[in-house]
Amino acid sequence: MDKITEMYTTVNANVHRGVHFLSQAATEEHEASRRTVQQFINAASADEIVFTRGATESINMVASSFCSRFCTEGDEILITAMEHHSNIVPWQLQGEKQGLKLRVAPINEEGELLLDELEKLISTRTKLIAVTHISNVLGTINPIKEIIQLAHRHDIPVLIDAAQSVQHTKVDVQALDCDFLVFSSHKIYGPTGVGVLYGKERWLNAIPPYQGGGEMIETVTFEKTTFNKLPYKFEAGTPDYIGTAALATALDYVSALGIEEIAHYEHELLTYATEKLLQVPGLRIIGTAGNKSSVISFLVDGIHPYDMGTLLDRMGIAVRTGHHCAEPLMRQLGVDGTVRASFAFYNTKEEVDLLVKGILRIVKMF
Repeated sequence: MDKITEMYTTVNANVHRGVHFLSQAATEEHEASRRTVQQFINAASADEIVFTRGATESINMVASSFCSRFCTEGDEILITAMEHHSNIVPWQLQGEKQGLKLRVAPINEEGELLLDELEKLISTRTKLIAVTHISNVLGTINPIKEIIQLAHRHDIPVLIDAAQSVQHTKVDVQALDCDFLVFSSHKIYGPTGVGVLYGKERWLNAIPPYQGGGEMIETVTFEKTTFNKLPYKFEAGTPDYIGTAALATALDYVSALGIEEIAHYEHELLTYATEKLLQVPGLRIIGTAGNKSSVISFLVDGIHPYDMGTLLDRMGIAVRTGHHCAEPLMRQLGVDGTVRASFAFYNTKEEVDLLVKGILRIVKMF
């Protein structure tokens, strides 16, 4: 919030446009933010970092640009059964335009991806694999490095939805060797309406722009337009240079805390909360993968998730209820929705105790 105020009150001018001092200062802040993101995920170049309005727009950008260049009718996009709607709908929309098919790799009862089954779905028509790093419902941490290695053996690029992972665990795009990776600012304590698309330089050079307008052009005539160099050819119009500066500030904050330390502490909270919640009569945890992040989805016998969420809210406890933007996953699990408790580095064991106490009180009421 301090960074947003600083930007609006000291360097608020459109970037990459003017030779005057404020424009130059704002441009330097914006590009420094890009370098911060590059370092945070260890991209090879700042040119591989594209700023968007969120992980959702980042996925839509890849779906539109990649598929229009590299896919033809009958080709397939492979995802998993635990994807967020943002990693389902964009591929469906593009599929309707181009006649593409969406293939879905299954999961087991614990909420773990069946890697062998995913491999069986790969064919000569598979053009891209798009998979979440961590499930926003189940907390399952997918074996993305193995998935990427498997895909690359078949010369298939991979997009990683890291919206639920960059704030919980170390993400190194070069070590993973992923081709695309997306995440949102607000999930890692930055402002809303800002996102990141990482893409390997060769892929970003190969695919066409997603939108047209200012900034993304090199030259424009009424007969023809040539496009700007990376990453600007994907950033049409005035970027949210205020938001990108604030995102960089949030990333610096997380880096100073230490992402490994955050992961260790959140795992302690997850273990503690799991043990406590399993002591609640009639409570069932949805998603029991052996490798999980700090999310617990659960149901309590005889109590609708909305009732549980509403009553917990009256006690000052905020949980998410419903299908969590993952309706196909809910259908596979055979439930209408769940209650989801999410833990971050600012949560405490005392807060977990208050959650359990609140649930027990509601169980008694029912």
